[in-house]
This record gives sequence, structure tokens and C-alpha cells, in this order.
Amino acid sequence: MRDEEKKNRSSFIPHPSSLIPRLRRALRGDVGARTLALEVLRRSRARSARRRERAALEKLAQAPARLRAEFSRMSPPELLDHFRNRTNPKFLPGSGALSHATPDLQRSLFPSETAELIERAARVADEHCWRVMGYGEKCFGENVNWLIDPASGASWPLDYHADVQLVRGDGSDARVLWEVNRLAHLLTLARAYAVTGDEKFAREAFTQLRGWREQNPLGRGPNWACAMEVALRAMNLLAVFELLRRSPLMDEEALLLFLETFDRHGAHIRRNLEFSYISTSNHYLSDVVGLFWLGVMLPELEGARAWREMGLRETLREMDKQVLADGADCEASTGYHRLVLELFLYSFTLARANGVEVGERYWARLRKMLEYVRAYLRPDGRAPLVGDTDSGQVLPLVPRAADDHAYLLALGAALFNEPGFKQSAAAPEELLWTLGEEGVRAFQNLPETNAGTISQAFADAGTYVLRERDLYLLFNASGNGLGGRGSHGHNDALSLEVSACGTSFIVDPGTYVYSADLHERHLFRSTAYHSTVQVDDEEQNTTAPELPFVIGDEAHPRAHGLLVIDEHELIVAEHDGYRRLAQPVTHRRAVWFKKQERCWVVQDTLSGEGEHLFRFRFHLAEGLETDVRAQGIVSACDRMTGARLFVCALDLEHAPELEPRFVSRDYGAKSASLSVCWTVRAPAPCVFHWALVPVCANEDERARLSLIERLKNDEAETV
Repeated sequence: MRDEEKKNRSSFIPHPSSLIPRLRRALRGDVGARTLALEVLRRSRARSARRRERAALEKLAQAPARLRAEFSRMSPPELLDHFRNRTNPKFLPGSGALSHATPDLQRSLFPSETAELIERAARVADEHCWRVMGYGEKCFGENVNWLIDPASGASWPLDYHADVQLVRGDGSDARVLWEVNRLAHLLTLARAYAVTGDEKFAREAFTQLRGWREQNPLGRGPNWACAMEVALRAMNLLAVFELLRRSPLMDEEALLLFLETFDRHGAHIRRNLEFSYISTSNHYLSDVVGLFWLGVMLPELEGARAWREMGLRETLREMDKQVLADGADCEASTGYHRLVLELFLYSFTLARANGVEVGERYWARLRKMLEYVRAYLRPDGRAPLVGDTDSGQVLPLVPRAADDHAYLLALGAALFNEPGFKQSAAAPEELLWTLGEEGVRAFQNLPETNAGTISQAFADAGTYVLRERDLYLLFNASGNGLGGRGSHGHNDALSLEVSACGTSFIVDPGTYVYSADLHERHLFRSTAYHSTVQVDDEEQNTTAPELPFVIGDEAHPRAHGLLVIDEHELIVAEHDGYRRLAQPVTHRRAVWFKKQERCWVVQDTLSGEGEHLFRFRFHLAEGLETDVRAQGIVSACDRMTGARLFVCALDLEHAPELEPRFVSRDYGAKSASLSVCWTVRAPAPCVFHWALVPVCANEDERARLSLIERLKNDEAETV
């Protein structure tokens, strides 16, 4: 064993004594003694399994694909003929090799998108350039180096996968490297091949996969360090294989390349499942979904049956654990809700195509996940980026920005024959490539509705949406996720998003990056970057500068329900994030939605004792023209539409500060914005009120300013 490898091994395979601080971080929620004992035993067994895998790695890397006996006896030409002509199992209805209508429908339904698809595929094939998340198009040179992070230029070593240090503090970002190595751009080549029949696209896909295999020996390097990434790569490659398996260039060598790759991916996932008795997340779910897909689509492999059975069983079990009763993902993140929804939606579709039974209660839970998306989408059709988002997609047939979730509703509309999910007359490309011609026709036959334009409460998620036509306010009373052990939650308790008149005004800032810049990572998930109240410059939940995926569980936000009072709607919630201060404070926020007046009034009550520094912030969207008018009224104007939002303190005379901030709509991208901040030093208890008054382009601005004066003069409403 190399000295460097020994050094890495000693630092990343923990001694039992080092398990104590790790377990303390894991035990942020309630964990029983039995669960703790099981977890300690599991981790001990995992260390033993890693030692065995390390010793056997070279042998595993040299082994051919493990085919079932009847297929291992076939000659290479017979095996190739079998895979080219098999009609079972079936892939997603729109992307299977027998989906003859898909290319014609792609050209007729999506002419401009088809031209863009072919252009993107040509860039991949001819120039080795493709889009990477929010970083835009990246070019990888004549010979793609799969171990270089294209954003930072940092290179990664081929150490044993469990030894690879993923957070290095040198500007590198494993998440960016993993995005490239999910090989989703090969889907672009495969789709372009299906539409055009141009063999250069198939040739390039085969060439890149060979290059990837040569540079990424089994179990070595960062691209094997996370079983979730191995699973998502395998799922993308299954789609590529299905679209290319009838290409004349799919010869015996290419077939064996794919089969060995699939077998190694499945076996590696099974050896390195990201399971924990304490909690599981989207990582473990991706692992078992990947096994299910490999097991369904490759019954010729020796391990397929076990992968399929275990994958399906655990996928459904994780749906019970990870999807809350109201349909929201348990990680307090809309970005990861999209990812988890894709995992279930595509997997259930694959199961149905192959006659694999999924119980009705799981389909019902999937429908609730779609209902949650419909509820949280803003009037402009984009998603609020609550909690973390890394722009991840499960099967990126079409690359989507992190805040683009509406395409999933179209799939749900066709799957469930639900007009309420049809938000637009135009079908997205994913609908065709997932559900095929039948899905497109089903979608087209559904009437359009105005469903989703009413206020809704998701008490389990802690998400409350107050809306009426073009008016939209999202009130966030969610915890930090995963039952208090959240890794993707932000310090955003009782924060707001506001949209009106077709413009998004007050927003969650998003995520930006993970490990590339830990300072920025913590800024974007900080209390100061959200539209809530900060006390004494403290965080609502504790964080540690060196730990990008750990957040404390002190706030415990809780809502008291959505009430309807005459023509108004009211939501009230509070949290205990500042109870740990020497002089504790509880923050209680109430939001009145005054529908007739088309505005919201926010009341912040800070109960406790002692004098404190309070900062009341409203984080504005990028691109708004913002100024402070007389009497401290802030005007945020969308110059394109002429719409504006007035933000006004009803109890304070002094003007707020406009703090420089950023907004990230896609991982790795950010744009400048502002936060409106009123700073007050006052003794607790105290109460402050704010008015959020939109002005559409066709409205009388003076009348809206008069409304603010009336709100100031009215006796403060007590909640």
C-alpha cells in the first residue's frame, strides 16, 4: 500500500474513539438507545466491509460482467443479437428503443427545441463542450479529463474511494465534478441520435464512455466516492444504452463495455449503500432506486434479481420515511423535493411499464408530492428555492435550472389524468420522452384549469402559501429537515417570499455553492440572507464554519395554522432559535393577507427580557430598481413590467439600510441583489409591523401610498 494511501486511510477510516464526535453530530434529533446501538454496529461492519473491498479491488476491477448462466454461454455475436432485438424489459415508454413515434413527434411538437438539441449534441461531439449547472458551457479539450473539476480546474486523485477527501478547502467542488461524471450530456447525444440517425452522435457516446472507464478504475477516485453518484450515472447510462442499442456502431466490444460498466456500478452501490439507522436521505434513496433500475433493465446480469427486489422494497420503504403526510420531502428543501419526486415518478413509470406492482397508497403519495409542487410554484411558474438546491436532476432529458419545476406537473397531469396539474397548454419535452405519444395525447386532451391559485397549508412541511390570482406569499415555518438532523436546511425560520403583478419581489437567495467556498456557503444559508428577524447578530440554528452540511436544531419553528377571518387570511408561527441567548427571546410572526386591499401586513413579536439588537430584513430579487422614499417607504420596481412593491415599517420613523446581497437561481451562479434592513435596539418584549403593498402597472400609485398611510394610522392589530 502506498504511503500516501495509508495516510489517507488513517484519516478517513475512523478509529472507534473518533466515532464519538461523529455520532454526536448525527444525534441532533431524538435517537433511542436501540437505534444508537444498531448504528454503532452498522458502522463497525461497514469498516470491515471496506477493508475487504480494498483488498479485493484489483480482482473486482478485472472481472468481466457477471452474466446469468444462459447468457454467459452465448457467443458474443449471439449476445449482441439478443440485446439489439429484445423487446423486454421495457424502458420508459417515450425513450425505449421501440418508441418509433418519439423522433417524429419531437420534430413536429418541438421544432425549435429539436434544432437546439441537435446543436447542443454537435457541440458535445465536435468540441467537447456542454453546459454544467449554473456555470454555463464548459469545454473539456480534445481528450476529456474526467478527474478535473471544470469550475476550479482542480484535479482529483485516484485514491481508494473511501479515502478521497471531498471537502479540501482549495476552491474545488466535488459536486461540480460529480455533475460532469453523471454523464448526463451523453443523453443529449443519444436523443440527438434517436432524432437524426446520425452515427457521429452514437460514436461519440461510445468513445466518451471508453475514456471514462479508462480514467476511472473501479473503486478508485472521487467518481466512486459516493454511491448516489454511481447510481445516478448508472440510470443515465441505462437511458443512453436503450436509445443507442440498435445503432450499427453497437458492436460486441461496445456491448461488453456497457455490460461491465453496469455490473460494476450495481455491485459497487450494493457494497457501499449510504444507509444509516439514524436517518436516511436522498442519497440512500438514489442508491436503492439505481439498484432497482439496473435490476429491472438488465435481467441478464447475475445480480439483477436481488438488486430489483431489494431496490423496490427499499424505495417504497424510503417513500414512507422521507415523504411527509402532506406530500413534501422531509429535507426542508424545494430543490431536493424536485430530485426526490423525480426519483419516485420515473421509477414508478418504469415499474408500470414492466408490470412491477407499486401499491396504490404509494401512487397516492406521489400525487401528493405533485400537489405540493403545484402549491409552491409562484405565478411566474418558477419555484422558490427554500433550503439547499444543487440543480440536480435524476434523468436530465432536458437540462433545467434549479428553480424550474413546472415540467413535472405536466408529467403528473398525464399520469393521473389530472387537469389541475396542467399549468400550460404546451407540453414539455420530458413528457414525450418519458410517457411517449400516449402521454402527450392524454395531456393534450385535458382541459386547462386555474387550480393552484388558492391559499394552502402544508402543516407537516411547515409551508404556507397565501395567494389570490397574481398575489403570492410563501411563509416558511419548516424545521431544518430530516427530523432535526438536517443537512440541507437553512436558517430561514419564519421567512417570506412575495410575488405580485407577475414579478417576484422578495425571494429566498438559493444556495450558490457547497464546498467550493465555505464562507459563501454559510452566507447563503445564514439568517442574515433570509427575510426574517435576526437577534443580536446570532444564527437561528448553530452552524460551524468547517462543516458545510451540519446545522443545529435549536429553532423548532411551529405554526398555529392558517385561519380565514372574513375576507382576510392569517398565519401565525414562532420559533425558539434565540432561546439559547443569555437573555432568551422568542420570535413570533403573524402575516395578515388582506385580499380586498391586495396587501400583506406582517407583525413581529419579540418576547423575552433585556435589551437586544433586532434586524428585520426583506431579501429582494435581483434586477429590481430599489430606492428609499420619504417616511422610510422602500420601493422595489421591475422596470420591464412597471410593477413595484412598497415595503414599509408601520411603527418606525427611520429609514432602512439597503444591504448588498446575492441571489442564486442555479448552482454555481449568482447575481447581485439587495436586502432591506431595519435595525432596532430595543428592550423585549416588543412588537413591530410591516406593510407589503404591491402596485401593478395599471394601478394608481397614489392610492396605494394612501393605503399605507391608513395602515399606519390604524390601531395595530394584535394577533
